[in-house]
Amino acid sequence: MPQSKIKSQAQNVLSQDFSNQNSSEIKETLNQELPDSKSLKPLSNELLEVLKKIPSVSGVYHYFDEKGRLLYIGKAKNLKNRIRSYFRLTPILAPAPKLSLRITQMVNKIAKVHYIVVENENDALILENSLIKQLKPKYNVLLRDDKTYPYLYVDFSQDFPRINLTRKVLKKSSQIRYFGPYSSGVKELLESLYEFFPLVQKESCLKGKKVCLFYQIKRCLGVCEGKITPKEYEKILKNALDCLENPKKLLPSLEQKMLHFSQNLQFEKAALLRDRIQKIKNLHSISLVDFARLEDLDIFALEVLDKKAVLVKFFMRKGKIISSDSQIIRSEIGFDKAEIYKHALVNYYSKSLPLKPKQILIPFDFGEELTELEDFIKTQLGKKIPINFPKSGDKKSLCDLALQNAKEILKLDLTKEEETLKAIKNTFDLENTPFRIEVFDTSHHQGKECVGSMIVYEEGFVKESYRHYLLQGRDEYTQMREMLSRRIEDFKEYSPPDLWLLDGGSGQINLACNLLESAGINLDVLGIAKEKVDFKAYRAKGKAKDIVRDKTREFRLSPDDKRLQFLQKLRDEAHRFAITFHQKQKQKTMHQTQLLAIKGIAKATQKRLLDYFGSFEAIKNATKEDLQKVVSENIALKILSLKG
Repeated sequence: MPQSKIKSQAQNVLSQDFSNQNSSEIKETLNQELPDSKSLKPLSNELLEVLKKIPSVSGVYHYFDEKGRLLYIGKAKNLKNRIRSYFRLTPILAPAPKLSLRITQMVNKIAKVHYIVVENENDALILENSLIKQLKPKYNVLLRDDKTYPYLYVDFSQDFPRINLTRKVLKKSSQIRYFGPYSSGVKELLESLYEFFPLVQKESCLKGKKVCLFYQIKRCLGVCEGKITPKEYEKILKNALDCLENPKKLLPSLEQKMLHFSQNLQFEKAALLRDRIQKIKNLHSISLVDFARLEDLDIFALEVLDKKAVLVKFFMRKGKIISSDSQIIRSEIGFDKAEIYKHALVNYYSKSLPLKPKQILIPFDFGEELTELEDFIKTQLGKKIPINFPKSGDKKSLCDLALQNAKEILKLDLTKEEETLKAIKNTFDLENTPFRIEVFDTSHHQGKECVGSMIVYEEGFVKESYRHYLLQGRDEYTQMREMLSRRIEDFKEYSPPDLWLLDGGSGQINLACNLLESAGINLDVLGIAKEKVDFKAYRAKGKAKDIVRDKTREFRLSPDDKRLQFLQKLRDEAHRFAITFHQKQKQKTMHQTQLLAIKGIAKATQKRLLDYFGSFEAIKNATKEDLQKVVSENIALKILSLKG
């Protein structure tokens, strides 16, 4: 049942986040048995009896409907007070008055309450955030995992420091200076700095003993041969860092170089520079906003319009906004601003930050939760950072500017395929409009080189989220189980989408639904497969008669239907991605087979080795003793010689 898996997931989170905690209360709560979902009824007398016995301690609570589906996850300083605040207990159990329409709808569906007791509010906040991201409850608004923003840094403990990129706090030197965070354009900025300043171009240059091509083209001054002193290098680095803090100084040189390429008919190079210039200009436009005082501030601002919201983040360092970022959030059931702000802060400040702000500005009054959030951030970062709700002055102007940016993004966010996505939701009775979709496919050749692919669609193909899988299974059903199981394991790091689309029939769909149900995760699943005529796939050009299925029904849409064409486009991209990877694996295997053949190792011997070790990589890494368990000493020595 879903509930039992939720207990397992909660234990997993606790083991990661609360490793020093051995509370007997936690173990006792996690081991509670939940009743069969068939016996659950919304707002029943059984539920009333549970509500009367809830303890007054910190914890995380879960609400389930009569089918055992997870509705909502929340946390509380006092579980008894918080959970009972949703209900009116007399004369009959009912939703409490003055709840929002969204919450009233949810409470009317509650058939079971489950809770996990923790030691303190901080633990409850972390656990709540982790479980929401993993399990995707229907009435929680899911914020995708926050980005780990890149920083540039310089280690001044070195004689010839370089400007490098990092996404984490470095502990190798106390003389490191950070710049950032950057939401975009950082690679283009770094590339330009190394292009126009003769800095040490590569880490390997510091270990070299002879000047290389960089010296010949005047991109380096030959530190490896001592052609420049640390004092002289320091002046060059200082000028480079000045441009790092004022990117507009790079633009004239870049534009001149672009013009040179264009005049010499090198249009591809000119186009690349044009794109780089635009990204650096975007950095420059942000840096024009200056603050009267040299303050380090993080600003979060949320704007809501109907079923869509935008969260904007500004990062101000030394009185200047150096970068900004935004996240579009969609919800079919409305928004709770306090909840979104809270999870945005928990997501972002759970990670170590190379540069910490002095203050956090938010145009929202957290009330009693403010102290709890400040304590959480202090625990995570080891530093007290106040969260302020400015009502006047320059800081309020910054919040207003962030809100104005959020409004503009909302106006511009007109997804061309939004109507198609809504039509798909209505046609297939999905719980949510599938704005983010993960599509899975497998590929193999006679049970060999078995691979899987996952592609992601969200207002276009999100290629940085694509995944390849090397699979052990020898049939499509086993391969799909292996791939989906591994993806579910990753939900604790990368949250679930709105929809899974599988290239397959009812067997794969039932498999996926069972895996998700056992994990307690709310996620829609559809399958798409070719229509079969006389047991063969129907592949008439331009009239592909694909069948779309959910767990219980099949849908035969016209080949001209926009809904079908959209799903076909996603399936075809997943297929292309899987086939490309399969071909690479096959070429790799053929190359390894040829290497063994060159050494005089027959195909039958190769098969014995593969059956025993499982892969060519394992054969190559095997010891002589292991190889001799399968082949003679002479052949083992031939294989070992491949290591070079």
